[in-house]
Amino acid sequence: QVQLVESGGGNVQAGGSLRLSCAASAYGFNRFAMNWFRRAPGKERESIAFIDGAGSSTSYADSVKGRFTVSRDNAKRTIYLQMNNLKPEDTALYYCNKSPRPWTSWGQGTQVTVSL
Repeated sequence: QVQLVESGGGNVQAGGSLRLSCAASAYGFNRFAMNWFRRAPGKERESIAFIDGAGSSTSYADSVKGRFTVSRDNAKRTIYLQMNNLKPEDTALYYCNKSPRPWTSWGQGTQVTVSL
């Protein structure tokens, strides 16, 4: 069973930056495209960033485009989310998983809280 461990969250002021990491235990990690997701309080989980297995193709939700950048290091089986110019509406629990057809086991997520 694949294990996912997210880290790097925290409390920041609006306009600040954070870099999230997601480490996966999956063998052949470079074969898997990955998504970053987030779930804000009272809202559905949403997909915000996609990266293909090689790291050569990315896409973003409109809400984060131009502010967030997804990348990966396949040797470390890790993906990253660089988040700049954070806004209070970015406050959420952030997760990663495979795309498409997420693995059944999700990580615990990492909390990002952005204050004015």
